[in-house]
Amino acid sequence: MSRENKKMNHVPPLWEVSAELSLVAMGKTPADFVIRNARLVNVCTGEILPGTDVAIAHGRVALVGDASHCVGESTQTIDAGGRYIVPGFLDGHVHLESSMMTAEEYARAVLPHGTTGVFMDPHEIANVLGLDGIRCIMEDAGSTPLRVYTTTPSCVPAVPGLEDSGAALYPADIAGTMCWEDVIGLGEMMNFPGILAGDANAHAMVGETLKAGKIPTGHYADPETGKGLNAYIAAGLRCCHESTRAEDALAKMRLGMYAQIREGSAWRDLHEVSKAVTQNRVDTRFACLVSDDMHPNTLIQQGHMDYIVRRAVEEGIDAVTAIQMATINTAQCFRMDHEIGSITPGKRADILLLSSLERAEVIMTMIGGQIVAREGRCLFESKPSVYPEQAMHSVHLPNAITPDDFIVRAPDGASSSVVCRVIDVTEAKVNTREMHIALPVKDGAVQPDPEADVLAAAVIERHKNTGTVGLGFVKGFHIQRGAIASTYAHDAHNLMVLGANRGDMAVCANALRECQGGMCAALDGKVIGLLALPIAGLMSDKPADETVAALSGLEEAWSALGCDMESPFMTMALVALACIPELRLTNRGLVDCRTFEFTELFV
Repeated sequence: MSRENKKMNHVPPLWEVSAELSLVAMGKTPADFVIRNARLVNVCTGEILPGTDVAIAHGRVALVGDASHCVGESTQTIDAGGRYIVPGFLDGHVHLESSMMTAEEYARAVLPHGTTGVFMDPHEIANVLGLDGIRCIMEDAGSTPLRVYTTTPSCVPAVPGLEDSGAALYPADIAGTMCWEDVIGLGEMMNFPGILAGDANAHAMVGETLKAGKIPTGHYADPETGKGLNAYIAAGLRCCHESTRAEDALAKMRLGMYAQIREGSAWRDLHEVSKAVTQNRVDTRFACLVSDDMHPNTLIQQGHMDYIVRRAVEEGIDAVTAIQMATINTAQCFRMDHEIGSITPGKRADILLLSSLERAEVIMTMIGGQIVAREGRCLFESKPSVYPEQAMHSVHLPNAITPDDFIVRAPDGASSSVVCRVIDVTEAKVNTREMHIALPVKDGAVQPDPEADVLAAAVIERHKNTGTVGLGFVKGFHIQRGAIASTYAHDAHNLMVLGANRGDMAVCANALRECQGGMCAALDGKVIGLLALPIAGLMSDKPADETVAALSGLEEAWSALGCDMESPFMTMALVALACIPELRLTNRGLVDCRTFEFTELFV
């Protein structure tokens, strides 16, 4: 992190200013800033305290209560007018790259919505660029007031031997990052089968994190909540965002694991998982709210953590409890509650002013005692993000893609049809299903069947020009014609193409080859929608409004092809995620994610 970056949200350590904070609280030294006449949401006790003042000095809270004696000639004051003040919202698990924006543009999108801190797992860019990619996005984030804490990605690649990514991280790499500024732990350990099987590499990564006194974060995507979940938690994993059932989250909380309830652009788990809280008389200190992945349309049009808090309230969670789940619970999960997560003396003055508690309507966002957003507008200036050439040229496909590259040869002796294993996706869900479907054969090649909602699928390795291509079929997108493609394809982020015909699939693939990554839709031999993502093939180098406009155009193109799915590109990105059941496709072939072995396309 650069020295310039440190100026944006830097607050002196408590030991450096503790004596002065005490003097401010005693009224012997004037405060820098005082918020008067607020209704404080005290997340420590679950109370709402009217008529509360907050005195701030050196970017930290000096006093909570009556601060009239803390006001001097130089003190700035703001009258809350009886409105609510709450701690800044914290997102305990997020991939900034999923916003398709630079970290600087991401900060501009979320700060007006009350997000003051995020716990980032940059495993998307790490799978493309390795440690250099992590450094790039951390440097980018450091130029903003947003507090961005990094968990070093643990699974690069996510499933070694089953896919090819642009980089690989080993336990020694993890150990080396634990001394980096703002690295707070280990990114989601998706290799939960490895942890349960005693895999030395997986346990070494967790061990290096524990040795450094930092937090290993989890990813337990298994419905088994008995011996397997116990074994996973016993290995040191502290939290998990993969609960899709109420019983999953409840089991984790009962075992002392933080259950991170996810509500992103495509993963809508809150409706079901919130029942762990609403239908059980349990202490909610081990429940947190997270986004995981949010695309720019959601961030700009609906919000970020404020939106998730609103959704939690809509599902029946008490408003104060929901705010605790987005503030102090998250801070405690990462052992950061001595610095953030509450409005109490000594803590960093990351404070929101709300006009409505239940709606989480943010009027003002303050970080470190500085107002950084008000009435939906950011108030800070920063330099545009600049990424190195290496990051801007990450799609390595020297030869143009042809329709023949997508031919699936039928087995010898196949007549008019052949039964194939097909990946069945579900809208707004992470898991897939394996289906066995008879597909037509023509001239010795297996054909997609758009009328039966079955598309051809391909994953092309794009990092090191290995020439490997995985071919298969996918169901659930309701596309009747044309093709779609993306270099944002979890987690290796190879070039994925889905289509009703091979010609349009080639058009899409070549368009992304030319623009160095992104998302594309094609119909009748022409590109009808394109979002260029030249930064590692994951992020736009344009302002947020331009990215949103391009994404909206892409959504219209998807609709023209027949897709009626919400956030279809997010669901598409998971077709290659070979660490979650049941069936996935990588550049090396079809993977059974229950056994973590390759499986045959033909039944």
